[in-house]
Amino acid sequence: MRRFALLLALLMLAACADRFSADEYRTTAVQQANPVEQGVVLGSRRVAIAADGAAGGTAGAAAGGAVGGAAGGGGVSAALGAVGGALLGGIIGTTAERATANTDAIEYVVRQGNGSLVSVTQRDLEPLPNGTRVLVIKGAQARIVPDYTEPAAAEAPSGAVMAPAAAAPAPAPAPTLAPTTEPALAPAPAREALAPIAGGLVPPPPVVPAPPRPD
Repeated sequence: MRRFALLLALLMLAACADRFSADEYRTTAVQQANPVEQGVVLGSRRVAIAADGAAGGTAGAAAGGAVGGAAGGGGVSAALGAVGGALLGGIIGTTAERATANTDAIEYVVRQGNGSLVSVTQRDLEPLPNGTRVLVIKGAQARIVPDYTEPAAAEAPSGAVMAPAAAAPAPAPAPTLAPTTEPALAPAPAREALAPIAGGLVPPPPVVPAPPRPD
């Protein structure tokens, strides 16, 4: 029963191990104001995360000491049981943490908006492609995520048919005058042009015979 309690404590420790995901936050990282920079992914590579086992060893030693001390009953046997349980629990805790925390991750190199380069390592199933616009969220749990502040282009539904744009109304045709059957009148001549003609129509003065000359 006591061994089962020790195993249960170690399993709970393993369940609380960090997953190093960009979509998960520890409780201590919630409600924290973190600076954010926009950037572009320049490159990435796969790396391995190796846990040092310190946290697991400490928790395992504490759990093992408690279980070992209770198993001794009392006196010297209880003290020896606590020491032995702490040693065994520390070894098991270190092994459990390394088994659960050792994982593969991706290291990104991002060019920020001010031109500087920054490296962030996190666990992603697939690396973000080069050229992806991202947000660099800084803080105790730094991470990069695709830039969700940029408005996405609106896409029309695949089955929808866009109606053609309404054409501008054609201009009204200019009115045409019906041809007239009467001949056009010649323009009246100017008054100055009619003066010589009028002068030519005046009759000459009568001829008066000269009186006879006296002898």
